[in-house]
Amino acid sequence: MKIIFMGTPDFAIPSLQTLVNSKHKVISVVTAPDKERGRGQKVSFTPVKEFALQNKIPVLQPEKLKSNPLFVDELKKYNADLFVVVAFKILPKEVFTIPPKGSFNLHASLLPKYRGAAPIQWALINGETETGVTTFKLEEQVDTGNIYLQKKTIIKPEDNFESLHDKLSELGAEAVLQTVDMIVQKDSYGEAGKFELNKQIDSLATPAPKITKEICQIDWNKSAVEVHNLVRGLSPHPTAFFIYDEKVIKIYETEVVERNDLKAFQIVQTKNELIIGCGKNALRILELQQEGRKRMSAEEFLRGFSFK
Repeated sequence: MKIIFMGTPDFAIPSLQTLVNSKHKVISVVTAPDKERGRGQKVSFTPVKEFALQNKIPVLQPEKLKSNPLFVDELKKYNADLFVVVAFKILPKEVFTIPPKGSFNLHASLLPKYRGAAPIQWALINGETETGVTTFKLEEQVDTGNIYLQKKTIIKPEDNFESLHDKLSELGAEAVLQTVDMIVQKDSYGEAGKFELNKQIDSLATPAPKITKEICQIDWNKSAVEVHNLVRGLSPHPTAFFIYDEKVIKIYETEVVERNDLKAFQIVQTKNELIIGCGKNALRILELQQEGRKRMSAEEFLRGFSFK
């Protein structure tokens, strides 16, 4: 297969690496435009572009995807068999219908659960114990296409966004290569290689909307388990937070404590321990950060900060 790979962040790298190492040929990558970042406004590349340059793969960086005939013409010149999409923008129909074998996307959930921009975060926030990845054929409606395959994994109690992101990124690479091989086998073996795509059941769909600042702010009236899961789902970024004495305090790691003698947002502080009451039970804060300071353990934090 001659493949054009579309992706932007670190999550896409294992999938791209796996395809580069395979018998298939990645003939180009499409990624987001370069950005100016930091004080010196240095130009930075996306992780996918960095990888492509290191591996001498041509890079396309369109400013816009929709109604962009120059970009469409450029894609057509490659005569790719297939487009593989991992953590990229929404593709218009005029783009994803170009290759003869179509286009498929890797999504970090067991679709139709958690359709949307933040499936990993919401699986953790909602206290799921299982998740996975899905490859599906691209359609005009986002995350609704027929499913090629799914791979499942357990969400461990100690998992947070970072650990689950990395786990699903690697699992996704396996799913991507397996999906490409399925499509090749279908072509090579005719009826013998035939497989059925599974239609998504829309009534079972759940949303995974973009994480906003409002979602990140802790509501201490919720149960300790709910707040604990919010912290896990947003750690290490964008991070759950609360405001105390007009200071933003970010929380990275917590532990549920069974005690109901504390009111919601009642804080108990000792020399080396910080406990905050919730709507049900309480949370022991293990790692946190005051805005503008470094991330540290509760014991370190309490040496220079008092909630009293």
